[in-house]
Amino acid sequence: MDRVKQVTTPLSGGVLEELRAGDRVLLSGEVYTARDAAHRRLVELMEAGRALPVDLRDRVIYYVGPCPAKPGQPIGSCGPTTSGRMDTYTPRLLEAGLKGMIGKGVRKPTVVEAIRRWRAVYFIAVGGAGALLAKRVLSAQVVAFPELGPEAIFRLEVEDFPVIVGIDTRGEDVYASAVAHYRISASRTQG
Repeated sequence: MDRVKQVTTPLSGGVLEELRAGDRVLLSGEVYTARDAAHRRLVELMEAGRALPVDLRDRVIYYVGPCPAKPGQPIGSCGPTTSGRMDTYTPRLLEAGLKGMIGKGVRKPTVVEAIRRWRAVYFIAVGGAGALLAKRVLSAQVVAFPELGPEAIFRLEVEDFPVIVGIDTRGEDVYASAVAHYRISASRTQG
């Protein structure tokens, strides 16, 4: 059985280069949240030549709009949002130094190429497991765009947050590999 890899943020090139599509990872450290409204604002700030409210270099963005926290908890349920909603903005954020993203679902070919070009990683979190994922969040604080409510940018401190490498720094994509494997298996059973 393959070993689960422990990875701590901020992400460095050496750690990223060792990760392979399909690797199971327990991620610890600081992670920012952002969905499409926050992504749009970040790119608008960049295009206007203005400073970003957070430093993206070597950081991870989790595509999530967390539910409100219950008393005594740092965050409510926090399951991943479909990543394709951020595809329009992702290449620009990768160019600005973003090194990791957490979400669910396939990415457009232009995003896969940008991940490869900028030597980043796309992590997959399990959809439908938001309550369990929330147990891995030690703290949550709004750091930008509070008027967006749950779509504001939060700084999370996570410990052993379970993810899978969906796309690695070489552009290897578990979704594409799974489809290719299925096609080969299906053709063998039909032949």
